[in-house]
Amino acid sequence: MLSNKRIQELELVMEFEKVEECFKEVISWIEDVGRERLKEAINLDDSLDMLLQAQKHFKEFDLVASEYCKRGQEALKKMNQWEDFSFVDVHSYRVKLQTYEDQLEEFCTQLDETRHRVCETVRLYEFFDKVRQGICCTDEGVKS
Repeated sequence: MLSNKRIQELELVMEFEKVEECFKEVISWIEDVGRERLKEAINLDDSLDMLLQAQKHFKEFDLVASEYCKRGQEALKKMNQWEDFSFVDVHSYRVKLQTYEDQLEEFCTQLDETRHRVCETVRLYEFFDKVRQGICCTDEGVKS
C-alpha cells in the first residue's frame, strides 16, 4: 500500500509539472500581453469610426485571450482528479494551483467585462449616431 501511495504521489507530481508548465505559459502571456491589451481597451475613442476600429482590434485580441483562458481552465480540470487523492500530501501543490487559478480567473473576468463594455459602448454610439442622423434629417425637412 505504501508503494502504491508513493507511485500515485510521483504520478501526481509529474502531472502537476505538466500542468504547471502550461500555467506558466498562460500566466506569462497574461502578464506580458493580456493585461496591457486590456488596459488599451479601457480608453475607447470618441468617434464611432474609431470605436468600431477599436472593437475590431479587441475582437482579434479576444480570440487569442479566450484561447489562453480555455487552456488554463482545461489544465485546472486535469487537476480536479487530486480531490480523489486525499491520502496523498498535495497541499503545497494545491496552494500553487490556487494562485494560478486566481490569476487566471481574474484575467478571464476582466476579459469578459471588457468584452461587454466594448460591445455596449459600440451599441450606444451606433444608437446616438442614428439619433443624430435622424435629427439632422428632421432639421433639413423643417428648413425645406
